[in-house]
Amino acid sequence: MAAAIETIGLTMTYRHRGQFVEVLKGIDLRVEEGTACAFLGPNGSGKTTVMHILLGFLKQTGGEAWVLGTNVKQAIERQRIGYLPERPQSYPFLTGNELLDMAGRIFGLRGRKLKERRQDLVEMVGLNDAARRRIGTYSRGMLQRIGMAQALINDPDLVILDEPTGGLDPVARLDVRCIIETLRGLKKTIFFSSHELSEAELVCDHLVILANGRVVAQGAAEELVGDGERLEPYFLKAIGARRAA
Repeated sequence: MAAAIETIGLTMTYRHRGQFVEVLKGIDLRVEEGTACAFLGPNGSGKTTVMHILLGFLKQTGGEAWVLGTNVKQAIERQRIGYLPERPQSYPFLTGNELLDMAGRIFGLRGRKLKERRQDLVEMVGLNDAARRRIGTYSRGMLQRIGMAQALINDPDLVILDEPTGGLDPVARLDVRCIIETLRGLKKTIFFSSHELSEAELVCDHLVILANGRVVAQGAAEELVGDGERLEPYFLKAIGARRAA
């Protein structure tokens, strides 16, 4: 199976107060097409940095990375990628529908096709009537939902989600989980970071765990976490082994 995401020896070093800080220490990972991959790790382990390199927001210090078969040092086909940041920012004076119309036009959608795509997404993320309201009136959960819809407006092959359930109540987390499961059914590749291990466990079929800038475990979830076991103790053991090293 082809890789939607692949990195080899990925490193990132920052200069901070006259000293070099090594954030990524040789990241090797592979996410196959059509899988839902949970990207897990403690705060500061480097998850968002990896995502930003994959998206072209940052340039790595060393190593190589490919997205959908293209080296990230080259121009990536943005039409095939959807991205939801950890804290999505939007235009509070626009309605949800207006935001999706604007995003859709950026990707070349027009007329009836745009209207139908927008309506499908509004229903998928559970906004419906709220899509007619100004985004400035939205709750944290609603902002996350409209951000998800915006990330999907171009019908991407690869969806990158940075903490999609962060700060959401249990009902909103369930809604996000249902969206991810819908995308899995559509054979999309989903690469998402999360601190909600119970949520990740329910929707992922592949795991990549980071600790201290290194991959400490990766593979099919059913192979890493045995029958009758839970993800949480496995995760704690994986990052604890690296911390003790």
